[in-house]
Amino acid sequence: MHDHAHGHAHGIRGASHRRLLAISLTITSVVMVLQIVGSVLSGSLALLADAAHMFTDAAALVIALIASVVAARPANDRRTFGYQRAEVFGAAINAVILIVLAVWVAVEAIRRLLDGSRAEVEGGLMLGTAIAGMVANAVSLWLLSAAQRTSINVRGAYLEVLGDLIGSAAVIVAAIVIATTGWMPADAVASLFIAAMILPRAVTLLREVAAVLSESAPAGVHVADIRAHILAAPGVVDVHDVHVWQLTRGAPVFTAHVVVDPQHLAAGDAPALLSTLQSCLAEHFDVAHSTFQLEPAGHVENDAHA
Repeated sequence: MHDHAHGHAHGIRGASHRRLLAISLTITSVVMVLQIVGSVLSGSLALLADAAHMFTDAAALVIALIASVVAARPANDRRTFGYQRAEVFGAAINAVILIVLAVWVAVEAIRRLLDGSRAEVEGGLMLGTAIAGMVANAVSLWLLSAAQRTSINVRGAYLEVLGDLIGSAAVIVAAIVIATTGWMPADAVASLFIAAMILPRAVTLLREVAAVLSESAPAGVHVADIRAHILAAPGVVDVHDVHVWQLTRGAPVFTAHVVVDPQHLAAGDAPALLSTLQSCLAEHFDVAHSTFQLEPAGHVENDAHA
């Protein structure tokens, strides 16, 4: 019953995520076209960089949608944990896209600065387009803010939109400088700022993907604390072979071998103890999938190892 309820909840969560991603994709696509047109008419590199970022956002959102659909597929005998790891692969692709984008924007901006380019930029048009983009990005960011806390896939899309929001703010500042002072290099400087904001977030996301794929313990989960909670349960003598990892953000998995006083096992307390341990992990550590092997004190495993 527990597993079924959790699977049902995950299905609802996935459907909600897909709806939010679809809405954000629509907003992003419309603003991208607007920024491309604005960039051509105003001659702004920063606006074009922001439009390019929006293009990668649209691609990233499409990838996130596909990954979300794949992740919603049920588990089978071949993939016993289901397809939730598809979210992680989607996030990895997003991170790579972000890094490539940051490098391209930085190289183009530096080239313009070194060339001493004085290309005329229409500050007013640049400003209006950037403001429209900032408003749209703010709406998308708000839509994804809650879901990104529980899905690494949505997290990748959220970071993309956040980068756009910051980029639009930089373009707005550059447009104001150009409109009021006529200092055209402000456009290239804003482009460099956008690249500098994109790269650290991409690296952070890529590190999180690496942590999930290497089956590291989720951030904020301390095995020593879990071990202490298990040892505090009545009848528990020891705990070993503790493993905790996550399939994707918000989906931790836990296994452990628990050594129990033989008297408790003889008294038929094993089901109550198992329920206590699972409830403890769910309530205190937000671990919905936990597996315990109960062993009597003195038990020696055939595959015992150091």
